[in-house]
Amino acid sequence: MGAPLNRLALTLAITLVAASLGGCTAAQGSTPELERFYGQQLKWKDCGELQCARLTVPMDYAHPDNGKTFVLPVAKAATADPGKRIGSLVYNPGGPGASGVSDLKDDGGETFSAAVRARFDIVSFDPRGVGASTPAVKCAEPDDTGTDTDTPEPLRPDTAADRSRAIAGADAQAAACREKSRRILRHVGTDDAARDMDVLRAAIGDRKLTYLGWSYGTSLGTSYAEQFPRRVRALALDGAVDPSLDWQERAISQGAGFRRAVDDYAEYCADFAGDSCPGATPQEISELIDGLYEETAREPLPADGDAYDVDARTLLDVVTTAMYTPEADWKDLSEALRAAADGDGTPLADLAEGDGEGATESRSRPRAVDNSDSAILAVSCLDTPHPRKAAPYWNALAPAEKAAGVYGTSSVLDELTCRDWPAGTQRPHRVRADGVPPVLVVGTTGDPATPYEEAESLADQFPGGMLLTYEGVGHTAYGRGDACVTRAVDDYLIDLEPVRKGKTC
Repeated sequence: MGAPLNRLALTLAITLVAASLGGCTAAQGSTPELERFYGQQLKWKDCGELQCARLTVPMDYAHPDNGKTFVLPVAKAATADPGKRIGSLVYNPGGPGASGVSDLKDDGGETFSAAVRARFDIVSFDPRGVGASTPAVKCAEPDDTGTDTDTPEPLRPDTAADRSRAIAGADAQAAACREKSRRILRHVGTDDAARDMDVLRAAIGDRKLTYLGWSYGTSLGTSYAEQFPRRVRALALDGAVDPSLDWQERAISQGAGFRRAVDDYAEYCADFAGDSCPGATPQEISELIDGLYEETAREPLPADGDAYDVDARTLLDVVTTAMYTPEADWKDLSEALRAAADGDGTPLADLAEGDGEGATESRSRPRAVDNSDSAILAVSCLDTPHPRKAAPYWNALAPAEKAAGVYGTSSVLDELTCRDWPAGTQRPHRVRADGVPPVLVVGTTGDPATPYEEAESLADQFPGGMLLTYEGVGHTAYGRGDACVTRAVDDYLIDLEPVRKGKTC
């Protein structure tokens, strides 16, 4: 979900910018109640090749002096060229629920270009409630919810029994989160996480924030821009989430994105994959996948050994997960679908467990570590208001199916857990960020999880917003090796160079 950056020559202007950002700005804009948070000094310690620290933020910004706090892990990959340092580049890898510290430890900042690493310390953190945050959101494991896990979950519940089971499962999941995390569930929303990021900005000594967010990280960046528009130096948002969409519009938008991505996969497979493809034409491949959904909804596909049988939900998860990273996952998906067509669900089950040869973790897709599953649920439900009654969800199924088939109906069903959730502070709205400098939004035309249309909309909502289009498939663009994207984003982050209207890579 990243946007491209350009390598630029060092100029006097950059030297002046670096000097202006280098001063100590600990308590800039803080109130007396928040001064102790804004004024804290991070105590950096070596952690492998990185430096790590811990940031303390108030649990409730409305009552910052009540003694309740979150302690957030922070990690830093120091600039490769301190003499040319501009400041820090803070980033969020997505989710919600992805650990920024784990992400930075995994690759040491190598996702960013050498040009960026030469000019910035690369900094990330675990948002409140996420990863090694103290406290962190915890929900029961699926087997602890008391629901019937032996009955396959339909991708569209048409019968009263199916709908009753879907409601029961969603309510049990919500209840498990309340049981284990009740005292913090109202405090893990994106608006508060964005306020934490301003405390982090002050603690690392930057007068203004330079930031890159992938996927959910675009929501975090957007919220920061709305709350602190004049504290933004540069904001790059890759794989945009449109804040003006309500829960139903967002579910259908994402469902349609995955449906189009599967169509893209079918066309690519038929044109380029040869004998490894599970069909000779895009239509054959699409019909095979649709047929497998119907078959596994009636009876799970058997798998060998310790692997569990593959039901329709597992099949959907494998197919949609592969859409995030085509380079790594489409070959394994093709081989698994070919085996499934012959009645063998073992390769699909292996992919569901992350055992495929090309299995990879995608930036912005919550990783199966720590509390990512719990955190994505808690943050998403709190951020977006949902109807309390069940009827609106059932009413949404028909338009979702029309727009996106099983990808749409399953997206609507995923929203059911949020039906019985604490109310958050956000409401669907267009961006309000008067005074923010030009923001760069990056959109991938074949992005499954954050459809390109949302990038277009978000860029239009920012005053002076700029849209960089990447014509390709997969989730997000920056960090995936496209030189055009890298140059454009690098030039923006380093030199604040604008991206011309209509720029396409």
